[in-house]
Amino acid sequence: HRRDVYSGTGVQGSPLLSPCSYRKLALKNHPLKCKEPWAPKRFRQLAEAYDVLSDPMKKGIYDKFGEEGLKGGIPLEFGDENPWAAGYVFHNNPDKVFREFFGGDNPFAEFFAEDGSELILPFGGLRGRGAMKQDPPIVRDLYLSLEDLFYGCTRKIKISRRVMNEDGQTSTIRDKILVIDVQPGWKQGTRITFEKEGDQGPNVIPADITFVVQEKVHPRFKRTNNDLIYVATILLAEALTGCTVDVRTLDRRHLKIPINDIVDPQYCKRVPGEGMPLLQDPRRKGDLFIYFNIRFPQKLTPEKKKLLTNALLP
Repeated sequence: HRRDVYSGTGVQGSPLLSPCSYRKLALKNHPLKCKEPWAPKRFRQLAEAYDVLSDPMKKGIYDKFGEEGLKGGIPLEFGDENPWAAGYVFHNNPDKVFREFFGGDNPFAEFFAEDGSELILPFGGLRGRGAMKQDPPIVRDLYLSLEDLFYGCTRKIKISRRVMNEDGQTSTIRDKILVIDVQPGWKQGTRITFEKEGDQGPNVIPADITFVVQEKVHPRFKRTNNDLIYVATILLAEALTGCTVDVRTLDRRHLKIPINDIVDPQYCKRVPGEGMPLLQDPRRKGDLFIYFNIRFPQKLTPEKKKLLTNALLP
């Protein structure tokens, strides 16, 4: 065996520090359990060995060139296209390796009693109670137009995630298509969750991926709950004498709404059933509310002022 930190971890007959071996040796040599003066150094060696030998690329360089080649850089004739040519440096944090392997913010407490004696784990070892920890959810916005939310639609979203290989320790980046069937009447803030579709890892429950609906700004309408708001621009003369407002709906119909009332700045015309579909029953819809932007004339001739005075003042 090579006489370096990786072959000196106590695993005889194999250059690979297996997960089972790391589990056993890390628990045995953890400084909180082992009070020998050499325990911290030994614990760090175990972490470095597992960090290298559980990674296929690092292990391949170690198997071919040994610890000297791994840390000092592999020969130039082999290093033109190799990202490890500059040499491997351990991050010097054995507790980080320990936490990531066992899971939890204080995983050591799961395996030892208060007096420091080792606890007997149930069948399944690290997968017993409290060992597995799910990654925090991944939340992303899903921007949809009012037309998307009016008709419903299908959105396909490609994600790249880390998937565990058959050996249970190494992983590969793979793409996956998530399909979202948008229902008519969905509102801003609607959440769609794909459970456990995040990165996979040893002793980690993959994170959920959640998409939150956000409404795109629409050029004609603003949505309020199940209702739609539309602002029509009319002339002052139309506001006083009546007019017809043309509205092109989300489903491409043209409505001609007669306005027979005098339109003041607070006036609103309600058109029943021309809003957004109700999620519970898309055949029913909210209402359309038309507000008005009244255009005043920029100037009047004396004759027109006199006519308006006679017509409007008592």
